[in-house]
Amino acid sequence: MLAKFSISTLLVVSGFFNFAIGQTVPVQQTATSGLTTSSAAYSFVSQEEDEATKKIAILEARLRELEVDVANKLKTGPSTPDDQSTLGKRLSFFEDALSAQENSIDKLESAAPGYVVHGHKSPKLKLFGRIHTDYWAFPNVDETLFPLEAGGNPQDRFNFRRMRLGVSGDLNDNMLYKFEWEFAGGVATSYRDAFIGFKDLPLFRTVLIGNQKRPYGLDHLNSSRYNIFIERPFIIEAINQDARRMGISSNGYSDDLGWNWRFGVWNQELTQSKSGYIGDHYQPEFASRLARTAWYDEASGGRGYIHLAASTSFGVPDGNSPTNNQARYRTRPEARTNSRWLNTDRIAGADRNSVFGVESVVNIGAFSWTSEYLQTKVERRPAFGPNVTFNGLYTQVAYILTGEHHPWDRKTGTLGRLKPFENFFMVRDCDGCRQKGMGAWEVAFRYSHADLNDDNVLGGNADSYTFGMNWYWNSHARMQFNYILGDIHSGAQAAGQGNYQIAGIRLMVDF
Repeated sequence: MLAKFSISTLLVVSGFFNFAIGQTVPVQQTATSGLTTSSAAYSFVSQEEDEATKKIAILEARLRELEVDVANKLKTGPSTPDDQSTLGKRLSFFEDALSAQENSIDKLESAAPGYVVHGHKSPKLKLFGRIHTDYWAFPNVDETLFPLEAGGNPQDRFNFRRMRLGVSGDLNDNMLYKFEWEFAGGVATSYRDAFIGFKDLPLFRTVLIGNQKRPYGLDHLNSSRYNIFIERPFIIEAINQDARRMGISSNGYSDDLGWNWRFGVWNQELTQSKSGYIGDHYQPEFASRLARTAWYDEASGGRGYIHLAASTSFGVPDGNSPTNNQARYRTRPEARTNSRWLNTDRIAGADRNSVFGVESVVNIGAFSWTSEYLQTKVERRPAFGPNVTFNGLYTQVAYILTGEHHPWDRKTGTLGRLKPFENFFMVRDCDGCRQKGMGAWEVAFRYSHADLNDDNVLGGNADSYTFGMNWYWNSHARMQFNYILGDIHSGAQAAGQGNYQIAGIRLMVDF
């Protein structure tokens, strides 16, 4: 009776494992098939999948042998203790092998952290975001500047400068995509980067189609996650407000990483708060940037480098439109205010507009020096007056007190992510002693100038001096402090003239 009960139990158990094996195989195949071609970095998964498939086949064969043995025992009569012992050993072997196989499956599923694998053929999705929280105070602003600010005297403010969430990834076979929501700045959401593209193309390398940055103004091409100062200089924001426009571009770099370039065609209207451009006048613009990494110290891991670049654009604004003419240049006082204190307003009769810029970066260890000059020219129809030119520049220096350096991305000609030697932390260890890390500390200074006055267009003329300090808690979080001394020689439409002082603090994190 005991033998029959044991054999019956083995049949039930073997049937259960047969069911488990039947379910495990498709799971493994599904888990691995979505990973095998996600990217070159996960090519090892196909080899693991082959090995796992072979192991499953062996286990299935041994299970069939076990089932045959059990069936024979039932036919021949009661089993002996030796038979039971043999079956028990084989069953134990099977259980151990199955457990090892399950661990192998878990290993495969965790081989690509941070990626969500879909049911169709090997797409890859990455979730990212950033939060920038700002505090701005206006300790001293001359009353003569109050007309420049909607509401008069500028008010202190504590708000979210950026709250972004985005997704990006690759699609078969050489496609890519990116979409980024912006939740800060009002009740309605808007978007920032929103494009699809193709990479590894002959000649054009990477082609992007959609809302993306125009290729002029280094401080705009740098991500706000990596910029040294809280807000961008006068001339950068004035000539390339918010940077992104709908367009198509080609982006590439040389094999030795010595050169990189961007060029393409954009629509000049800022459309990120609506679905896109609507109008019969397309206001097109061709823009390009050619950058050269003149020196890069490979031996030190890029702690020394020199970057040089030139950019240009040619556009056709709609000078007849009083509401949609994109020949307009305006900016805030390098801080968050209600109004833009420098503003040419829409330049009536604008027929052509162009931009020319040059930029340089010199980095030697913990020290960096960045300079940039931008100029825009607007050609007007004779009835509205002569052509007008606006220009500006900035130069800034920074020194990292703790010895780190600002990395340089030679593929894009932009700043990379600074990684502190030691993250900031403060804890008590098991002995009750306090342990801490200080993070990375940086001091910086920037001079900025913009002249948006020419002929009968009075956009304003200003200088500013910004003192900055950055505390990097880790590679993805930091605190910034800026103190700005500014001088408005003439405000928008000659409405104000005077000096101001502004203090700003930003807490930021990205993931």
